Amino acid sequence: MKRIIITFVIGVVNICAFAQQTPQFTQYMYNTIAVNPGYAGSREALTIVGLHRSQWVGMDGGPVTQTLSIHSPLRNERIGVGFSFINDKLGDEHNTYVYADFSYTVNLGIETKLAFGIKGGFSNYSIDEALFNNPDVYNDPYFQDKLNRWTPNLGAGIYLHQPKWYLGFSSPRLIENDYNKDGFYRALEQSHFYGIAGYVFDINNSGSVKMRPTALVKMTKGAPLSVDGTLSFLFNEKLWLGASYRVDDSVGALADFQISKQLRIGYAYDYPISDIKPYNSGTHEVFLIFDFKFDQSKYKSPRYF
Repeated sequence: MKRIIITFVIGVVNICAFAQQTPQFTQYMYNTIAVNPGYAGSREALTIVGLHRSQWVGMDGGPVTQTLSIHSPLRNERIGVGFSFINDKLGDEHNTYVYADFSYTVNLGIETKLAFGIKGGFSNYSIDEALFNNPDVYNDPYFQDKLNRWTPNLGAGIYLHQPKWYLGFSSPRLIENDYNKDGFYRALEQSHFYGIAGYVFDINNSGSVKMRPTALVKMTKGAPLSVDGTLSFLFNEKLWLGASYRVDDSVGALADFQISKQLRIGYAYDYPISDIKPYNSGTHEVFLIFDFKFDQSKYKSPRYF
């Protein structure tokens, strides 16, 4: 009976999370290293990015995600290294990802660069301690042993870019680990594949207004294709204002401001248009980026991605 209850609980949680086994972001163009290791070092400075996302506010157990990434080119500018940490909670599920990133860049032209990246690290999957208050699972050794574990994984990506455009393809986790080892049920860490692209256009002759369309496509076995698109406008190289659309999921608005040459802050709001619309008040996302520019002569400012 205990195993039947456990299977039912985990099954419900997995069904709720099926369409989003990995975190999703509206401001993905600044958090690219979370999904593509080829991005490491591409900003030509030691860069720190922090992001917080509260999804489906008002819905009990809605996803809450925090990310922290640090990446930089080395003295050999062809090589980039990075570190990324993701903390993601959905209902009673808790996922933690700790990964190191490495990229190698090939110059295809004066400004065109192609980076090859690899990502390696560990994922932790656990169930919230509050669930153990249920007398049917309280201190059950089977429950604790099988559903709180660290697993290794690897990812890879390519990132083709110039200062005003980028194109990439990646999979941050290629190994489909099974969180349950005895065959009673399968709880796979599904592989996700990402395609990303963006371009910046000058709107007027002076270049004081620019337009930036971007897109992200996520492919997962057994789940519908996820497609994100944004359209933003840059004013005087300081203020970005734009709108976002996630197919059959949400529409939103985003803004970010270049406070200084080093510091940028941003905010995004997603309004749901799917079947869960009546049960939540939307999604909030904030981020901070800080670039340590040690050699001002080499750094291109502003960075559009």
